[in-house]
Amino acid sequence: MTTRVVAFGGGHGLSASLRALRRCAPELDLDITAVVTVGDDGGSSGRLRAERGGLPPGDLRQALVALAGDHPATRRSAGLFQHRFTEVSRGDTADGLAGHAVGNLVLCGLMELLGDPVAALEHAGAMLGTVGRVLPMSCQPVGIEARVRGADPDRPDEVRTVTGQHQVAITTGRVESLRLTPAEPEACPEAVEAIGAADWLIFGPGSWYTSVLPHLLVPQLAEAIVSSPARRLVTLNLAAEKETLGLSVADHLAALRWYLPKLKVDHVLADAKAVGDPDPVERAAESLGARLVLAPVAVTDGTPRHDPAALGAALVPVLGADR
Repeated sequence: MTTRVVAFGGGHGLSASLRALRRCAPELDLDITAVVTVGDDGGSSGRLRAERGGLPPGDLRQALVALAGDHPATRRSAGLFQHRFTEVSRGDTADGLAGHAVGNLVLCGLMELLGDPVAALEHAGAMLGTVGRVLPMSCQPVGIEARVRGADPDRPDEVRTVTGQHQVAITTGRVESLRLTPAEPEACPEAVEAIGAADWLIFGPGSWYTSVLPHLLVPQLAEAIVSSPARRLVTLNLAAEKETLGLSVADHLAALRWYLPKLKVDHVLADAKAVGDPDPVERAAESLGARLVLAPVAVTDGTPRHDPAALGAALVPVLGADR
């Protein structure tokens, strides 16, 4: 029996989740859909977004590569998508390709050629032989803004608005509230449909304010998430990031409830070493209706990164229960 899984996020966190699900797919017969944030305004994605409009392609590219097939040709294509141009000196002439990932340019070209980001992603997925589907959370780019206390280290009690995904991600202050611009972007219809048909919805790991929570701020996605008959899993991060400094592990779960009060969760998956004292995290999980599952899911070199093999092994008994 096929199990339909929808994973939400962006960047490296979603990529780790998708690689783990990719490993589970044959054993559990998973049908994987990634729903990806479209708020990136930094680096190559930010340049393409500013210069040409359209969706920022970077997070979408990473999700596609994470789901790429195992055939040697598709693996080479995945490597090409990830290849980033280095700067070539041409005297006084600027190198316009420097810093761009090939896959970002391909996705930008496909979106312009086909006029439909979903069709562009499907075409790119065919090029990479993806095991699963990648969709944007909205077919229009969004902005991310946060009210941040202490964004200026010289004024630690001052609250100011920080604008842009990149600036929010690197803020050294404490994020007090988050919003999107436009405030109510249209959800990607195919993403809403996938949520309604899902057996599991998976949130995290990833940058909480810029990759995970934005999905809950798209009204149609939020409504679909709440009303979906699917079970829900939250995978917690291994360490705080700049944007979540000062937030405890339990606070991450509380933030989900803050931005989507009707959200109910079935399981919270976390690494025991990262959690430390499990009691407050267990209480926070229970407040969402969830059971805390502890498992070793980190790489063994001590860096705060999820190991796709270990995370996949931890997901199997959770996603495979009651099949």
